[in-house]
Amino acid sequence: MPENGEGAVTALSLTSSTVDEITVIKVDGILDATTREQFADYLSLAGSELILDLAGVTFMDSRALGLIVHHWQTSLASGARFALVGVEYSKSKVMWITGLAQRLPLYDTLDDALAAIG
Repeated sequence: MPENGEGAVTALSLTSSTVDEITVIKVDGILDATTREQFADYLSLAGSELILDLAGVTFMDSRALGLIVHHWQTSLASGARFALVGVEYSKSKVMWITGLAQRLPLYDTLDDALAAIG
């Protein structure tokens, strides 16, 4: 997948790698209305086997969470593996406010996620 968000000043940087045949997308920056299209486009290239590393997220709004939930539901429906790692309450409060933090597959580290879903 292409590198996205390279440059001196970016609101969102997205990079990807593959671990155990699962796409791992590292997200750094802001996930909100200004970066929604960039995030959505990048997710559309990822396929259904996905781990999102959100440790670098500085803010997440409900629109970004909606994209994540949609991808999670698509993965569930197809029997694919999906996980979120590095989610911090202070930067992703919307997950807890909506109650989704109790439903989404959240893990502290990539290794934890791979062990659980691998």
